Amino acid sequence: MAVDNLTAVQYGINDIKLEQRPIPEPTDDQVLLQMEVVGICGSDVHYLTEGRCGPFVMNGPMICGHEASGTVSKCGKNVKNLKPGDRVAIEPGVPCRKCELCRIGKYNLCPDMKFCATPPIDGNLSRFYCSDADYCFKLPCNMTLEEGALMEPLSVGVHGAKLGRVKMGHVCFVEGCGPIGLSMMASVKAWGASKVLITDLLENRLQVAKKMGADYTLKIEESMTEDDICKKVLEILGEEPHASFDCAGGEKCTRVALRVTRAAGVVVILGMRELEMNLPLADALIKEIDIRGSFRYNNDYADAIEMVRTGRVNVKPMITHHFKMEDTVKAFETARDRIGDPIKIHIHTNPKWNP
Repeated sequence: MAVDNLTAVQYGINDIKLEQRPIPEPTDDQVLLQMEVVGICGSDVHYLTEGRCGPFVMNGPMICGHEASGTVSKCGKNVKNLKPGDRVAIEPGVPCRKCELCRIGKYNLCPDMKFCATPPIDGNLSRFYCSDADYCFKLPCNMTLEEGALMEPLSVGVHGAKLGRVKMGHVCFVEGCGPIGLSMMASVKAWGASKVLITDLLENRLQVAKKMGADYTLKIEESMTEDDICKKVLEILGEEPHASFDCAGGEKCTRVALRVTRAAGVVVILGMRELEMNLPLADALIKEIDIRGSFRYNNDYADAIEMVRTGRVNVKPMITHHFKMEDTVKAFETARDRIGDPIKIHIHTNPKWNP
């Protein structure tokens, strides 16, 4: 086996270095993966520029990356579901499997979750990485490794759609056209929503949303007030949405979602930007709106893969930039400085990859 295990390590704010690390050895229940594609997430950029993402704070060096696909290189002796050569999407969080939350199926809320590139846990932006085999999902032959890496953000959308109780014929409103907002929009469409409106500040992102199936788009101008946005949303949809999804995380966005959602509807908050907000809770009270937080995913990867396998969701339009592993620092700078209007940046870790 090759000895090259080039790895991206963040040491501090705007300080990522590439270095060689030993190739890890899988435990009995793990697989060693030749990593293939790792996407840059908004949380990765927060760690790069601020040293934290919401309540999660870096206190030491950390290997980057958690949106990934890979090829099985070696299997632990207890692994039955995979074999060398299998291409997989990697669910990046492994819970304890023993606590009450794990036992009732809410493993994404496990207090002992070990999640890639969330301090102090190292990520998977390297040539080789060991993952628990039961958190690796085999990719169908009609799916690419790039699509496999996008199963992480798509699973966030799948989880949000379930929490939003989306049903056939529902009307949905999505705020934010980043990878999570686009995944959210695509998921509710696949779940049967009849009308979906998505908003953003950037026209190029709204154009991608249209390619991915959005029924309506709304470009938010800096000058628009909260009242302006609410009026425009209801005007475009022609009715109040059954479910609204805040994928931007700003106070103004959450306030708009609460104001426009119909009685007995659901507002799902996915964006993590502000730790405290002033919200019009009287709207939620009077209309009996459910306000639900959505954190990562649980048991959603298989659904995400099936949605792409069957053609109900096309995630490819999200991919805007490709970099080799050796250009990782440039890739992160591109994400940080928004060079070339990136949506999803992919880093190809396999040295055999050619653009």
